[in-house]
Amino acid sequence: MELFGNKDARGVVLLKPYGDYFGEYVAKVTELLTHFTIGQQIVGEQAQKDFIQLFGSILRLRNILTSFDDFDGNDPLTERQRQDYTSVYLRLRDEFTRDRDGDREVINDDVVFEIELVKQVEINVDYILMLVEKLRAEKGDGDDKEVRAEISRAVDASPTLRSKRDLVEDFVESVSLQGAVDEQWQAYIAAKCESELQELIEAHKLKLVETQSFVDEAFRDGQLRTAGTEITRILPPVSRFNRESNHGDKKKRVIEALSRFFERFRGLATGGGEPGD
Repeated sequence: MELFGNKDARGVVLLKPYGDYFGEYVAKVTELLTHFTIGQQIVGEQAQKDFIQLFGSILRLRNILTSFDDFDGNDPLTERQRQDYTSVYLRLRDEFTRDRDGDREVINDDVVFEIELVKQVEINVDYILMLVEKLRAEKGDGDDKEVRAEISRAVDASPTLRSKRDLVEDFVESVSLQGAVDEQWQAYIAAKCESELQELIEAHKLKLVETQSFVDEAFRDGQLRTAGTEITRILPPVSRFNRESNHGDKKKRVIEALSRFFERFRGLATGGGEPGD
């Protein structure tokens, strides 16, 4: 470590043997399966906190275990179970964290959400489209119901996609038996994005060309810039000296609407792109 590392580095952390982590992981997974049966509601705030703490510990241990080759194929928690429990974890996160955001959300000393660890194994759009392809292949033979349930579980277990469930479900219902699924998805998202942006522009009486350009730049840059002067250029002309114009309130409502729109369509293109790429 002195030869290949930084001699002046402090706080070097060495991993314990694989068996130590795996034994603790199995014990906690067993506790999870025993006390929090899938499909049964977790009643009471204390029980919910216990689940959050336990599943958070499982996420942290699993993150360490994935660095060991011995863990491959030996996870006592199946993929389906992990998705089901992740869905419950994210639902409780939504209930406990109103108007909050972050990768490690601390509500108080005994409630911590390890969202960054969930994101490391997050279901992405490409995986969902693979399931849609599977659904299309099995449509009508009786097995498609299980694939639909698999899609729903995957969406619910994704911090990014669970808030966009309606878009995924609408696409699943409308997908054609002909043509590539990913191309249909790209066209579907582009059309929905354009339609909903048009509705937003009309609802807030925004300038058409300027707003479209503003949104295109936001998707290109990966962020919505609302602090500069760009946002004022898309607003309809009003007199700042007219008290009845409520310019400040109007700007605030537009920013809120654009932020919801941006988050709704952000990251929905395949391969990590954005609508219109």
